[in-house]
Amino acid sequence: MTILVTGGAGFIGSALVRQLVADGETVVTVDKLTYAGNLDNLAGLDATGRHRFAQADICDVDAMRVLFAEHRPEIVYHLAAESHVDRSIDDPLAFVRTNVMGTASLLDAALKYWRGLPKGNSFRFLHVSTDEVYGELDATGLFAETSPYQPNSPYSSSKAGSDHLARAWHRTYGLPVMVSNCSNNYGPYQYPEKLIPVVTLNALEGKALPIYGKGENVRDWIHVDDHAAGLRAIIAKGRPGETYLVGSRSERTNIDLVRQICRILDELQPAAQPYESLITHVTDRPGHDARYAIDPTKAETELGWRPKHSLEQGLRETIAWYIANREWCARAGERSRIGLGHAA
Repeated sequence: MTILVTGGAGFIGSALVRQLVADGETVVTVDKLTYAGNLDNLAGLDATGRHRFAQADICDVDAMRVLFAEHRPEIVYHLAAESHVDRSIDDPLAFVRTNVMGTASLLDAALKYWRGLPKGNSFRFLHVSTDEVYGELDATGLFAETSPYQPNSPYSSSKAGSDHLARAWHRTYGLPVMVSNCSNNYGPYQYPEKLIPVVTLNALEGKALPIYGKGENVRDWIHVDDHAAGLRAIIAKGRPGETYLVGSRSERTNIDLVRQICRILDELQPAAQPYESLITHVTDRPGHDARYAIDPTKAETELGWRPKHSLEQGLRETIAWYIANREWCARAGERSRIGLGHAA
């Protein structure tokens, strides 16, 4: 069996690819290698003989058709996307192009390929998305698969559009598509523009730890390896046409999460002053959603999936990884987006 993973050189995609190859699967990684795509994330996999990399743009429908014809996958995990809210505020059309048009191109190529397969085939297409498509919650309640879509940023709006396209290709054409929506991911190999690596790496260098507004926005966090395992469970046991929410019931305000990171750093890499002294509040991001939280009951009961990492354990392991892999972080690129006020 051959598995196609789009965006497989990115943070979540590479975690999935590493799991699949480690378990003996044959994987073709497709990635355009934009700023967040990093071949370091896939180091050593080609040597297994079970991994091939193809640099390609999902917006190029002809290139996608060639890849399907050449590799004849039975499973597609579609993770290729522009994914940073700040960047979407600065450059929304790039997000529309990749997330909406790119998904449409990939679905079109997948449909033409699937129609040429024998009847009764086991082909599956999983479109991987975000809980941000549902908008924001107040102090109570949880997102569920039936929650209405109310995206508030160019990023979440573009992902909402791609979710609707994925469902339409199933409903209209019968393509065996499933959709997943996840909470905030964290873990090793995350591009250093996101909150946890920004805070960790800035703290290690004695730089300011920028927090939007009062830091009271709440996010639900899941370790990237648990998310990857959840995606695999959807492919193994999920039903075409269905949506599955993947989260770990680990809500934190941003300020509490940053303070937790500081306490862990105080233990693992003590400095002259507590790292909390570096916390700096900056102008809030436009349209900043107050709270996200996922109810993963459907995935837990229907798929038998459960996250293995507590936030405390996973955060400690993640911070230790960043401490031990400063060279990867330096090669990966900038970590200056949050707090600079580009969007504001």
